Amino acid sequence: MDRPHGIVDRYGRPMAALSGLTKDQRLTLQGGDLGYYVAANASGKTVTLSAALTISAVWACIVRSAQAMASLPLDVYRKTARGRERQGGSLSDLLTLSPNEDQTPVEFWEGMFSWMLTTGNAYAEIDWLNGRPIALLPIPSTQVSPFRNKVTNELAYEVRDRGTSKARIVRRSDMFHLRGWGFGGDEGMSPIRWGTQSLGAAMAADEASARMFGAGMQASGVLKANQRIQDDQRAQLQALMENYVGSSRAGKLLILEAGMDFQQLMLNPDDAQMLETRRFSIEEVCRWFGVPPIVIGHAAEGQTMWGTGVEQIFISWMQLGINPVLKKVEQRIRKQLIPLRDQREIYAEFNREAMLQMDSKAKAEFIRAMVSTGVMKPDEARDKLNIEREGGAADLLWMQGAMKPMDQILKGK
Repeated sequence: MDRPHGIVDRYGRPMAALSGLTKDQRLTLQGGDLGYYVAANASGKTVTLSAALTISAVWACIVRSAQAMASLPLDVYRKTARGRERQGGSLSDLLTLSPNEDQTPVEFWEGMFSWMLTTGNAYAEIDWLNGRPIALLPIPSTQVSPFRNKVTNELAYEVRDRGTSKARIVRRSDMFHLRGWGFGGDEGMSPIRWGTQSLGAAMAADEASARMFGAGMQASGVLKANQRIQDDQRAQLQALMENYVGSSRAGKLLILEAGMDFQQLMLNPDDAQMLETRRFSIEEVCRWFGVPPIVIGHAAEGQTMWGTGVEQIFISWMQLGINPVLKKVEQRIRKQLIPLRDQREIYAEFNREAMLQMDSKAKAEFIRAMVSTGVMKPDEARDKLNIEREGGAADLLWMQGAMKPMDQILKGK
């Protein structure tokens, strides 16, 4: 797309300072243009963002990850001499109450995480008022292209208006840009673009299996007879066998006569291999998105869906998959939405603990240990249980006092 003449910002003001920006200054490792770029693959399938979402494993990986991260509590804190305190104000309202006129915080962050997970980039234009951010306006990643001024090396963003050929420039300071994993460039890398071979194979396997079950003959068994059967007898046999079809008729005794024999058909090796290929495709997709298969309801061979092993898998996913993404968001908020003079003291943080909710017995033991050792106040424990604070002595640190030195016990102290 040619860069339009007379570039303006979103308010229609001339952008003369950025007139040196050219298309060839964009990075070659792009990750947010899936709507315009189609990667070739050996399967012959066209892999785009929309096409990839037709794969159930891709859909589930994106939905589970985005919803899990978006639902975590996000708060703004200020460092104090005693630790930290929750910070209110306009920034906290923007991030946790109303990021813009149309969306709730969960809807906003869910969309940002979804774009970040699929295209490697998520964008939201920042609306400022007197130096304070008052709104975050999300923009589809497929409509944004970062580039740099060939003279000043200043980063800026070209935004293509949907449904038109017009483009406008957004300055770096006005764009909230979340980058996925990459090699340190101006864009994150898209797992859909770089995983096109795996996704193309999964799409081909889904299509082949659909064609097989849609047009193929899949009988459950056959009746064999040692003599010729008349046409009217065929209809009678078909009606007879209907009485044994369905789960509600399982276990009924089938009576055959005239030398007939029922033989159950097994899945042929080709069909079995097809099912195994589809099973492998799920695990391959999960590998590209960094999501354990069990999170999307797929258990690997010999793996159970319950028990402490599954809990450890979730903890590992939180540490290796979820936490790095949340850290990127926290640092981007601190760098771009908090004034430079306050960045050492004020920061935003997701509450990871909300994702690791344990069973009631384990939670009771955890809270009891934290309170009795003086690590947590009783009122802080009530906060975790969503119970109203008591105040007074409950807002103090307590510690078990049964252990005393022997000399104090002998003196009756």
